[in-house]
Amino acid sequence: MSDLDFDVIGRTLPYLMRGLQYTVQLTLVAAIGGTIFGTLLAMARLSSFKPLALFASGYVNLMRSLPLLLVIFWFYFLVPELVQSVMGWERPPQIGAERSAYVTFIMFQAAYYCEIMRAGIQSISTGQVGAAYAVGLNYWQAMKLIILPQAFRNMLPVLLTQTIVLFQDVSLVSLLNVTDFVGAAVKIAQRDSRVVEMYLFVAVVYFVLCYALSYMAKRLGQRIAIVR
Repeated sequence: MSDLDFDVIGRTLPYLMRGLQYTVQLTLVAAIGGTIFGTLLAMARLSSFKPLALFASGYVNLMRSLPLLLVIFWFYFLVPELVQSVMGWERPPQIGAERSAYVTFIMFQAAYYCEIMRAGIQSISTGQVGAAYAVGLNYWQAMKLIILPQAFRNMLPVLLTQTIVLFQDVSLVSLLNVTDFVGAAVKIAQRDSRVVEMYLFVAVVYFVLCYALSYMAKRLGQRIAIVR
């Protein structure tokens, strides 16, 4: 332990912060995109139109049954080959690691946000749905104006908790050589042979951020419960 050099953290802090900025950016984009896509999937799963409900159910069950790492590799390596085969192109399209990360995380997280929003929608009294139909609203209007705002509010603490899990999962993009927070730390650790210092610093940062966000989600849940 006497050989540890924590000064490497100060010397490389700007580079590490750029990696952390990318991690936060990817988390926010995936959370927003996943929430929007997941809400649409939840509405589709609850729809009386059976083909649409079956498609949404199949998508959610498929994504929730696969490891995230497998989905990342599948989209990054196999989708370009599949597009080339279907389109008959001479070369596969260059999607890129960062673009693959954004698309993959939105698609994957949408399945989990879908189940959260579906639970929120089902928590709303069916009498409100009947009242919406009674005043002339259709299914989508009732969802948009009455059901979804309440469901989103009810599920907000759970959505935040899932976003914390997403923030941790973003570290997997370092396997695609994307310079996120973990990826930046890995590159510095390998270059300067300071594995312990870098990984310890990353663990501390993740703990502080995730603990703070978890505490906020818990307090928000208590506040909403009191209002109810």
